[in-house]
Amino acid sequence: MNSYSRRDWLQAMTAFSCGGIATGMLGGRQLRAADSDQCLVAITLDLEMSANFPTREMTHWNFEKGNLNEETKRYSVEAAKRVKAAGGLLHFFAVGRVFEQENTDWLKEIARGGHPIGNHTYDHINVTATTVNDLQFRFQRSPWLLRGQSVPDAIRENIVLMKRAMESRVELEPVGFRTPGGFANGLKEHPQVRSLLMELGYDWVSSLYPPHPNTQPMEEPSTAVLDGIVAAQQNAQPFIYPDGLIEIPMSPISDIGAFRTGRWKLEWFLKAIRLSLEWAIENRAVFDFLAHPSCLYVVDPEFRSIELICDLVRKAGNRAAIVDLRTFAERARRSKA
Repeated sequence: MNSYSRRDWLQAMTAFSCGGIATGMLGGRQLRAADSDQCLVAITLDLEMSANFPTREMTHWNFEKGNLNEETKRYSVEAAKRVKAAGGLLHFFAVGRVFEQENTDWLKEIARGGHPIGNHTYDHINVTATTVNDLQFRFQRSPWLLRGQSVPDAIRENIVLMKRAMESRVELEPVGFRTPGGFANGLKEHPQVRSLLMELGYDWVSSLYPPHPNTQPMEEPSTAVLDGIVAAQQNAQPFIYPDGLIEIPMSPISDIGAFRTGRWKLEWFLKAIRLSLEWAIENRAVFDFLAHPSCLYVVDPEFRSIELICDLVRKAGNRAAIVDLRTFAERARRSKA
């Protein structure tokens, strides 16, 4: 990997600025969040290891979420390059333990491409937990790591630690916050979590993953299942909580839902993506593709999912654009105004 100058990092930090109107480029066209008649598409990847990948029996990743293997890192870098070549940005969310690894040059390369990296907590914890056992597998096994902290204090520290780790290792602040695990109602029943996030400087969160039908393992999704996934896109549209925090839901079906829970074939997953994105384009809605490179490098080594999304957006012309989640948030703010 190349070494980077201080000037390089200042340029990257400027690219990550949240001020003003978020913009992007697609095919030479400048895009603005104010284009409310346009379908906005985000490709988001959570930087963490996923249990059951690359083999079904591998579950130790639950205790080592940030110990990314080389395949996951390479996939992330290449995915960012492909999305950038298509005229968009890829929004990453990293767990803080990623920054404990010896080398972070691959993350710096991603950042230099202008791709934002958001906060996914330090240990991939459940931010709605009320007991130590609900926080994370790591703390179930090693509760002494909490040093006697209360659960709310542990949640706060885990969010803050990720930011400190990122600032220390790549000299950038996280862009946005995504909760580990998606919640059917987002944070609607958790005002204390929303308050904490706003107190820590986050004005938008990605926490809602709407319910949708799935199949029995290794069963091809029926028309009814696919129709249900498409219908769930209506519940994956951004909104603003009463306290002002913006919610940017994740769009079903995720790679984990398809390949861990459903144990689908790749072609089935691609069909669900195509139908869902076509709905979003037709309805000038948003589509937030949720995936994990630690899963995709196993099930989709040729990047067919990402290439499909880029191709559908390209064919849509002015009706769609690939942007990051900041642009989703900006549109939500403007629609309220």
